[in-house]
Amino acid sequence: MLLRHRLRTLAVAGLALLTGASALPATAAAAPAPDRALQPSGGGLSAVIRYTEYGIPHIVGKDYASLGFGNGWAQAADNVCELAGGFVTLRGERSLAFGADAPADAALSSARDNLSSDLFFRGVNDARTVEKLLDQPAPRGPSRQAKELARGWAAGYNAWLRQNRIADPACRGKDWVRPVTALDVARRGYAITLLGGEGQAADGIVGARPPAGKTVARPPAGAAKPDLAAAARTFFDRENAAMGSNAVAFSGGTTADGRGLLLGNPHYPWSGGRRFWQSQLTIPGELNVSGASLLGLPITSIGHNGDMAWSHTVSTGVPMSVYELKLRPGDPYTYLVDGRPERMTGRTVTVTVRGKDGRPEKVSRTQWRTRFGPVISGLGEDLPLPWTAASAFALVDPNAANLRFLDASLGLSKARSVQDARAALDRAQGLPWVNTVAADSGGHSLYTQAQVLPRVTDELARRCSTPAGQQTFPAGGLAILDGSRGACALGKDADAVQPGIFGPRAMPTLVDAPYAENSNDSAWLANADRPLTGYPRIFGDVATPRSLRTRGAVEDVSAMAGRGRLTVDDLQKHQFRNRAPAGDLAAADAAKACAALPGGKAVDSKGTTVDVSAACAVLAGWDRTMNTGSRGALLFDRFWRTLTADGQAEVWRVPFDPQKPVTTPNTLNTQGPAFARSLADTVGQLRAAGIALDAPLGEHQFVVRNGKRIPIPGGGLGVWNMIVAPWDAARGGYADVVHGSSYLQAVGFDGKGCPVARTLLTYSQSAFSGSPHHSDQTELFSAGRMVQGRFCEKDIMASPQLKVVHVREG
Repeated sequence: MLLRHRLRTLAVAGLALLTGASALPATAAAAPAPDRALQPSGGGLSAVIRYTEYGIPHIVGKDYASLGFGNGWAQAADNVCELAGGFVTLRGERSLAFGADAPADAALSSARDNLSSDLFFRGVNDARTVEKLLDQPAPRGPSRQAKELARGWAAGYNAWLRQNRIADPACRGKDWVRPVTALDVARRGYAITLLGGEGQAADGIVGARPPAGKTVARPPAGAAKPDLAAAARTFFDRENAAMGSNAVAFSGGTTADGRGLLLGNPHYPWSGGRRFWQSQLTIPGELNVSGASLLGLPITSIGHNGDMAWSHTVSTGVPMSVYELKLRPGDPYTYLVDGRPERMTGRTVTVTVRGKDGRPEKVSRTQWRTRFGPVISGLGEDLPLPWTAASAFALVDPNAANLRFLDASLGLSKARSVQDARAALDRAQGLPWVNTVAADSGGHSLYTQAQVLPRVTDELARRCSTPAGQQTFPAGGLAILDGSRGACALGKDADAVQPGIFGPRAMPTLVDAPYAENSNDSAWLANADRPLTGYPRIFGDVATPRSLRTRGAVEDVSAMAGRGRLTVDDLQKHQFRNRAPAGDLAAADAAKACAALPGGKAVDSKGTTVDVSAACAVLAGWDRTMNTGSRGALLFDRFWRTLTADGQAEVWRVPFDPQKPVTTPNTLNTQGPAFARSLADTVGQLRAAGIALDAPLGEHQFVVRNGKRIPIPGGGLGVWNMIVAPWDAARGGYADVVHGSSYLQAVGFDGKGCPVARTLLTYSQSAFSGSPHHSDQTELFSAGRMVQGRFCEKDIMASPQLKVVHVREG
């Protein structure tokens, strides 16, 4: 008790020194006046960090720079190696540090290897792109508050490096761990913004080369034409992407107290530089927000304050478009617009790589740009866009002119209602590739696809699509437009903050529906009873099959809304219910068809006869969940993956009906050869690995932390609690998690500024195995538990594990 009293005294004293206040009330509202709080910090920066259970820091600064300082310090303390590695990426120095052919840092671009990554980021730096955007006045450029947060974050990160020894062997003693600047922090935010556009096309940008000769390259006679529609669908497939999310907001008419509720469940990588990190950020009298930030960002990305909570889901909006250029005959560097020639601009980018003998070598490549954007050679492996003597392709990414992501997040952090949230997003127009779902204390709910998208209307696509674009736009939302006609320019909406993007009035938005939900499908069924339509194809599609995850989510949350009287407890129960919609639709049919196989045998894909009879009872007895103790979940999961990966399989007997989008398609097709073949393959695979057909899921879906296996619930099959893990039979099954459920929050409100919140960071705060917070929340995740939120001062000070740190420059 004496220690707890001393910690409380130190915390209040530290805050008093920091803010000039004698003490803080329960809501941390009494503080310096807002105009004082907005003043830039002079001299040495400082902040107070109060740590509560599971290493969650509650950071208080007197102004934005001081808050950024405490944030940078605390992030470095938990994840210095992940952060430092990311700054190597942004400097374009990975080839020197780690080898040119090694896989690139997937957190900050989709480049295939370090050389491609270095050339891409060095090209951005050489062009001084971020510096130019920083120089633009708000709202086109970032606000002063955002710049101060970045300045403070860099100072805090650097101060931690100066004052501490790195214990993590991943970067201990490495010369690539270096101090950073505010510009580096801004570059990190810019790289995150580009992930859906130029960052996704990094290989195509650095790999674009003019033709060797002056003749048009023609495919060999009889060569199959590429299926561009299928390639576009694959490239923009959200269900199998490296990021995704679920989120639902309930309005007051469905809740026990008439106030809104929010459940956020983003699906992000479990390792590397795109991890979330949890904190509370406070400037007394100015800002008070709790939630999670993407590593290296100085403000909350997803979270809540005392009156409003929000989450993001990766949207179906396509943040890029392509222009096909008509080249002047004999000159592959000059293109024609309305018959007038325009010269491409070339910039030679040079990076240093580690040679085969270990000594540094220089590698140079020229990158080419047009009035539209960079020349590209293609998008992914299946969507080639070749530069020939007659034509070339240029990428349009409006987020390449967007450094407003921090301001969008800051606006959400300060919003007191969903109306405020909409207004903040309208002002900033800075979200690059996400939807927003929100709820507030007044009982309001919100879904909006407020994101930066190329202004490709359906009319423009009809008028200006090239033959390739006529395939890719309807199928995947990727416009390929005729760059030879000035009339095919993107234009400008009157309410848009920059040319060439849609303004706020165009954004699909749903307000005050009983529930508003998104699981990475389009806006169409944010509420199945109030479908959203009428938006351009580039935002997403309508009247097309929904993913199993969307179908299951809509079924569940609509039923919850119908029952009413919802509480935060109900949100937590839903998060860990782990219902498998694919199992509900198909497991009974699979078990019945299995039992009907002659002699209980089936022939696998190698022509081997396999006894599958034991699988029938396991499938029939499975509880249709992916809880760690579920028997049959692993068998059905492996069977389903095998069946749906079979290119010859007709999975359903009843096709999709746009009038019944949540319940169709349905009825497993067990008549075709794919069913029995997939079942035989699965049974043979599990037996060869020594895995029992009825083994509990958690015995074979786990992560290892400091030598301890931690069973992991959730998975695919349309489960809300999504987990993606590579199959490795030699290691026991799904022996690691690539991405999936990450920062979970279930939030309600008490009407007095103290939210009723439960949170969980599934992979825990620190990537360093020596940290006490490397696996503590992961064990909670395994058990289906969450952390009781501590937002108000009285709750922070009541923490039995309260630890106070006063951090300063110098």
